[in-house]
Amino acid sequence: MSIQATSTATVAELAEVVGASVPADSQRVITGAASLASAGDRDVAYYDGDRKSAGTASNTGAGLVVTNETGQAQLPADVPALVVDEPRLVFARLLERLYPRQRPEPGIHETAVIAADAEVDPSARLGAHVTVGGGSRIAADVEVGPGCLIGENVSIGVGTRLIGRVTVLADTVIGARCVIQPGVVIGSDGFGLALDKGAWRRVPQVGRVVIGNDVDIGANTTIDRGALDDTVIDDGVKLDNLIQIAHNVRVGAHSAIAGCAGLAGSSVVGRHCTLGGGVGLAGHLTLADHVHVTGMSMVTRSIHRPGVYSAGTPLDTNERWHRNAARFKQLDRLARRVRQLEKLLGDTPTHEDDS
Repeated sequence: MSIQATSTATVAELAEVVGASVPADSQRVITGAASLASAGDRDVAYYDGDRKSAGTASNTGAGLVVTNETGQAQLPADVPALVVDEPRLVFARLLERLYPRQRPEPGIHETAVIAADAEVDPSARLGAHVTVGGGSRIAADVEVGPGCLIGENVSIGVGTRLIGRVTVLADTVIGARCVIQPGVVIGSDGFGLALDKGAWRRVPQVGRVVIGNDVDIGANTTIDRGALDDTVIDDGVKLDNLIQIAHNVRVGAHSAIAGCAGLAGSSVVGRHCTLGGGVGLAGHLTLADHVHVTGMSMVTRSIHRPGVYSAGTPLDTNERWHRNAARFKQLDRLARRVRQLEKLLGDTPTHEDDS
């Protein structure tokens, strides 16, 4: 069942929004969005032509489907379709049309606590129980949801939204048009420790967090302040939920990182990279631009060439996993025997490092 749209539209109006040809039944009113499987005759859905979903597509009851030429051939003949090159992207535009962002009125809730020397633009909106520290600057059209804590000397750029219960600690810089989900903590101390006669001593973390424009940060993600230099999240980066970004990490523009990834201190991710769910990066390594690491991989050394990289062993039956684990312990001995055989045969292949 779809959530009722806050702004309904006819099929013809939606086609005009995305510049697509108007299909038959152009005056049908679309009142929501849903998946192919659950959509009703007043819902819009999308289908990218993937054969795995062909059965669902052929039986969909959607009132409108955004698809490509491959997908259109698999839809029921009576289902109107907007045929485009990038169905998912176009579908996103239609969602923006049907579910426009609801903007609260500008102003500061009576329970908010604002330092006397903080600067809050008159067009900003600060919700209940928000705290803003001294010297902080809140720009035009910023939304700070209920329960957010803004520390001292924080700067938040035009149009950025803190949905609620976000903690932004001292000296953090956040750019324009960012969206930060509940539970995010930005600018907490990094894991900086020094061993002092058998006991750990905390090393003060004196860097900042600097976040660019158009960055999205998912719920309960944490970004540590730099130890000395800044932790930097560049323009257009998209971070999922439950990600740990350690001190002095740099994430290049338009990279995307999926949930439960962990980036250790001083690691550098290039531009237009993707890290799958649960990926781990060891500290002090660098990923080149356009590097894509698949889920649950552990990266322990720098990657200097663009491409797709994977690590780890796929799930298997317990019995077979135990056998393979035992064989894994024999790899070093087997490798030495192979080298000896290569020498006997006069074969000396080169073993290149592809990273």
